[in-house]
Amino acid sequence: MASIYSIAGLSVEMESSGDILRKQGARYRSTEDHSADITIRLSEERIKRFGDKYPHLNQHEREYLLTGAEFYGSLMEYNGFGLHASAIAMDNRAVLFSAPCNTGKSTHARLWQQYFGANRVVIINDDKPVLRLKGDSFQVYGTPWSGKTDLSANIQVPLQAVVFLEQAQDNDIKRLDHKEAVKMLIYQSLRPNNDALKMHQLLVLLDVLIKTTPVYRLTCTVSQEAVKLVHEALF
Repeated sequence: MASIYSIAGLSVEMESSGDILRKQGARYRSTEDHSADITIRLSEERIKRFGDKYPHLNQHEREYLLTGAEFYGSLMEYNGFGLHASAIAMDNRAVLFSAPCNTGKSTHARLWQQYFGANRVVIINDDKPVLRLKGDSFQVYGTPWSGKTDLSANIQVPLQAVVFLEQAQDNDIKRLDHKEAVKMLIYQSLRPNNDALKMHQLLVLLDVLIKTTPVYRLTCTVSQEAVKLVHEALF
């Protein structure tokens, strides 16, 4: 039976029979009775084809990944997109740490919690936070699709900055110009496949983002010194 979820300020109707989505979606379940903005229905045939392509995934993992793909693919209709990042909220401002897999974005986010305390720093989403343009600025949201961890919060926080991480022996932070920023953002965004119109819409959103939000490159060690450096630059 389908349930209604409140995700990224949107009403989402979908079934969640698998353990992963049912567990990670629990905090997003809605008790309000209203029509859905996004409806996600997975056919048995689609799940089977996905399983044939990725036979190492079990049924629960297939449902989790496919529903996530459907949700993020629908965001463009609501001035939103997903970004591969670990997003934190500090003092009601969101900072997104983005990087390729296994670069340390989740580790860096946890360092902020260790340094400032979990009562001050909240992990919004550890893998694919949502950014939505509301008015003339972006808001960041958690979702149930948080990668291998169940680290997400059903909250909305204004975007403060996006920081791209690179591992290095020294700590240094630099604000990127528009050309560098859009290149990094495109690479880490959840891009629409084979849809020229949605790709154009994404580029328009990214253009607004880099005009309204600072984007940085951080070369850093895994250390609290790196946390202090970023905090001073951003706040």
